[in-house]
Formats: sequence, C-alpha cells, structure tokens
Amino acid sequence: MSNILRRGRLEASQDEEILRYTSSMEADRWIFYADIAVDLAHTVMLKEQGIINAEDCSKILAGLLKIREEGMEKLDFSYEDIHISLESRLIDMVGEDVGGRMHSGRSRNDEVATCIRLVLREELTGLLEEIFALRTTFLGLAEKHTSTLMPGFTHLQHAQPTTLAHHLCAHEAALGRDFDRVQDAFSRVNLCPLGAAAFASTGFNLNRKRTEELLGFEGLMENSMDAVSSRDFLIECASVFTNLMINLSRVAEELVIWSSSEFNFVELDDAYASTSSIMPQKKNPDTAELMRGKTGVAVGALMSLLTICKGLPLSYNRDLQEATPNIWRSVETVRASVKVMEGMIRTMKVHSKVLEAQSITGFTTATELADTFVRETGIPFRTAHQIVGILAKDCESPSIEKIDSVSRIVLEESLSGRGLTENMVKEALNPVSNIQRRKVIGGPAPEEMRRYLSKRQTELELNKQEIATLKDIIDSAFENLLSVVGEYRKS
Repeated sequence: MSNILRRGRLEASQDEEILRYTSSMEADRWIFYADIAVDLAHTVMLKEQGIINAEDCSKILAGLLKIREEGMEKLDFSYEDIHISLESRLIDMVGEDVGGRMHSGRSRNDEVATCIRLVLREELTGLLEEIFALRTTFLGLAEKHTSTLMPGFTHLQHAQPTTLAHHLCAHEAALGRDFDRVQDAFSRVNLCPLGAAAFASTGFNLNRKRTEELLGFEGLMENSMDAVSSRDFLIECASVFTNLMINLSRVAEELVIWSSSEFNFVELDDAYASTSSIMPQKKNPDTAELMRGKTGVAVGALMSLLTICKGLPLSYNRDLQEATPNIWRSVETVRASVKVMEGMIRTMKVHSKVLEAQSITGFTTATELADTFVRETGIPFRTAHQIVGILAKDCESPSIEKIDSVSRIVLEESLSGRGLTENMVKEALNPVSNIQRRKVIGGPAPEEMRRYLSKRQTELELNKQEIATLKDIIDSAFENLLSVVGEYRKS
C-alpha cells in the first residue's frame, strides 16, 4: 500500500539516499518489542475509554501479537522508522478501518519517548545485576586477602604498605556509588510520557494513568511539552555510564600494569589474554587494554548527546532521532565491560609473595617511622618528616644510631635521648605492624577490613532485594498487560 504517512501533505517520494539518511530503522531494532508493548497498552486504554469499540480492539490486539511473533524482519524497512512500519503492517493485516484507529490520540513523539524509556529501564536493571555481580566478586576476593601485604601507591610510586583487600575494596566502593547512580537514573527514566501526543496533549479522553499502570511506570511526565522533547534522562544515563566506564578503565589500567613482568602482581587468565603474531612468548592483557579503549565509546556518546540536545527549542525536533543510537552504543558497551571485568577479576591469579616482598620496597614504612618519632619523643610531625626525609636519601632501614646522627643535625639532640628505642624503630619499619596499627574506620588493619567487609556484604544483600523488587514490578506489569490483552481479544 502507499506510504501511510506521506500520502496526504507530501507528494514527492524520497529517493534511496534520503531514505537511508533519515531512517532510524536500524537503531529501532532496540525498541521493536517495546513499541508493540506501547501499542498494546494504548489500544487497551482506547477501548476502555470508549474511543474504539471492542471488536476493533480485539482485531488490533491480535494483529499486534502476530507482528510480535513474526519479529521485526517481517516489517517493511523502506519506512523512516519502526512506528510507521509497524502500523503499516498492522493495517495490511486488519485493514485501515480497524488498524487505522490504533494511533488515535497519539503521536510518534510520545510513542518513541515511551519506547526508549521502556528499553532503557530494562537495560538499567540488567546493568544493576551486573554491577552487583562484579562488586560481589571484588568483596569475595578481598575476604581472602585481608592479610596479604602489598605496596600502596601515589603517583604510581611506592607510598605505604597496605593490603590487597584494602586496595580491592577501594574499587568496590567506587562501583557501589556507580550502582547508586544507576538506581537514581532509573527513577527518572521510569516515568511515562504516553498521552502527551505531539506536544499539546490531545482532545481524546485518554486515561494516561491507565497506560502508566499497564506499562509498569512509576509516574507520569505530566507536562506534555516536556514529555516529548526532553532527553535529559538520556544525558543522565550517558553520564552514569561514562563514570562507570572510567572506574572500570582504572581497574583495567592496573591489571595491565600489575600483569607486566616489572610488577608481576597478578596473572590474567588465558581467556582474557592474547599472544603476539611474531613473538611466541607474549601473553598480552588485550582484554583489559580494550576496556580502556572502549571507555571512549561511553565518553563519546555523552558528548554526542550533549551536543545534540544543546540549544534545541521546544518542543520536539528531529535532531533527537540521533540521540538514541548513542545511548544504545553506550549501554551495550558498558554492560559488556562490567561482565568482562567480573570474569577477569574472578579468574586472575594473585601472586601474594610478590606483593608482600614489594610492600616495603621504596621505604614505604617511612611515614610510620615519622609518626613513631612524634608519638614516642613528642617532636612536631614536620620535624619528624624532615628527619625521615634525610634518612630516606641514604637507606630504607635506618638504625637507631643513624637516626640519632640525623636528629642531632636537625634538633641538636638525639631522639634516643627523648625515649626512642631500637624496638620502636624495628616495629615502625615492620609492614605488618604498620597495617595492624591502622585501625581507624576505613583503614587496612585486618580486623577493620573484616568489619568493613561485613558491612558491605549487608549492603549488597539490600541491593539484591532492591533489584528483585524492580524486576518484579516490571515483569508483573507486563504479565498483567498480556492478561488484559488476552481478555480483550476474546471480547
């Protein structure tokens, strides 16, 4: 049949080049099933409001379910978007006198905004599950290494002794905030724009609360102009995805460094490595390197969305069609990266002996030695800092005699004369004692780490319940929609 959209106002047909340029059909693959769900809910509401009769409703619903069963490949890809292609297919099946009534009181503007939100909330729910799994893996590995010494770094220089558990939990904490940000974004994605029509709502007596309920949304985008033209929820999600990818990229960077011969802290599983085409001995951390690179996809999507949405006048503009491919690329990359990172962390080998041996390289106990001078002799920290700084030029394990010779230069008296003993110095230089002393909240002492890990596991259990609740609400809404559709098909 003729193009149902262009046969009225427009006479000239578009050539193939223009069609390719303007079509969103490829990106619309993401929203095929969501579009049908929106059509089903809208049709049910139209019948309940008396806008279409029961017989037409039954035929439309049956046609939509048939299209859903056939899949997107049965649609005509010569149309500019999935909405018109799907409606055209329906009209071919049930006739225009019936199928042509489905779009009553609705525009593609509110339709596509609803479809995007439906798909995006599913992606966010899946992402929450995947972040949960990654955090669980980090905490599980940390529990095994609460006493595994390693050097902590600032500026990529050995700084102070810490534990592998402490280091892993730092990454998990960042992922916990990413989890919270995804949850926050979900609450603003899960609002229903359907019923806003083109931008000024409609003269049909629609029941917007009913379609909100049928589609499992938390609330409405009430202002009809804002409902169709706003894509700030995409920008927010893209920002969340970017933040998450940056955190993953930091972990990936450490895996690349730590698996090098110079560090040898860990070895990645063979599944996450490759070899050279010419150097047979190589085991390259390609997967981690790719994750660093794929961070650019998320960053690029965010920049694209910001640029697309900047300066657009109200209300709907076709520029917004270019927004959705960017969010799909970003979420696809981010979800894959989280899953891959979970596998890398879960399967990697930790070289505990290397970590422990390196925990004191570079005079990492220097800070504790300065702190000991302050606690035991009463000198100011800045003076202790100067003394240890001078000692660090010559050695990494100074004796009490060497300390006294330096303190006489700085203080004109010895620290042993102020009560410092050889045992105090030995304890300060012992990395295990360093760690055990750091019991303050958030420190690496094993007993503090065990408390912290227990707290985080409790928080994870709450997060697990929150995910289950979100999934149950969405799944229950869809089951209810199908149940209502089944009833109205029989009427």
